[in-house]
Amino acid sequence: MSETLAVENMLGSYLRDRRTRLDPVALGFSPERRRTPGLRREEVAQRANISPTWYICLEQGRGGAPSSDVLDRLSRALLLTDAEREHLFLLGLGRLPKALYQKNNSVTPRLQHVLDALDPSPALIRTAVWDVLAWNRAATVMLADYGSLPPKQRNLLRMMFLNPHARPIQNDWESVARFVVGAFKLDAERAGAAAEVEPLVDELCQLSPEFSTMWRDNEVRGTYGDAIKHIHHPVLGSLAFEFSAFSVDGRTDLSMVVYNPATPEDAERIRSLMA
Repeated sequence: MSETLAVENMLGSYLRDRRTRLDPVALGFSPERRRTPGLRREEVAQRANISPTWYICLEQGRGGAPSSDVLDRLSRALLLTDAEREHLFLLGLGRLPKALYQKNNSVTPRLQHVLDALDPSPALIRTAVWDVLAWNRAATVMLADYGSLPPKQRNLLRMMFLNPHARPIQNDWESVARFVVGAFKLDAERAGAAAEVEPLVDELCQLSPEFSTMWRDNEVRGTYGDAIKHIHHPVLGSLAFEFSAFSVDGRTDLSMVVYNPATPEDAERIRSLMA
């Protein structure tokens, strides 16, 4: 069996399995006696607004590669979870689907416990549009007292360009700001949040000529690499950090950002200030 045919058979088997798990009555179909559980093929096609013949071919492993639009329709028709939708795209197209951004400004107690355990490393949870949702004590001491700010003002991009206190703490504000703009673009695109960031971008373009210029440069940045980030604290002076950003398991809209003190001496200085 060729590799293409094997993949098509796996896709058909997965569609068939998901179809048989659905309740016809709950989805508005006739409660009449059925020979097999779940929806009929024609009913799935109806829900997905595609040809019944085409859907039957897909289940039988002879429909060829479906488009992303067809897979999206089938995902909705079969009530797939995000993980199941990703699996469907991997079977059908060999790649993950474009992210669907879902705004959810909540953080579980488990994530907060992780942040707290990272002290004295400043750490925070940010959304795909860079709103800060949670932070630890070290972040409050070293970066900003997020708890004292209105939620709208906890946006890292807004703070970088509109908060006058953001410039003095950066070793090279312009270089950091350019990186921030490029990384922000990439995060928003990955999360499918392009429409969500438009109001923020429009606001910053109007209020900050520097942001407007950097945004039009169309640069995107991935990571800091091996660079050390320096922060000038008003009490502790200059400290060095290794910067890392991690995806939050099960939440494509969230990232955990950690500033790990580069030396034991810097870590001890933060502990002393926290105490």
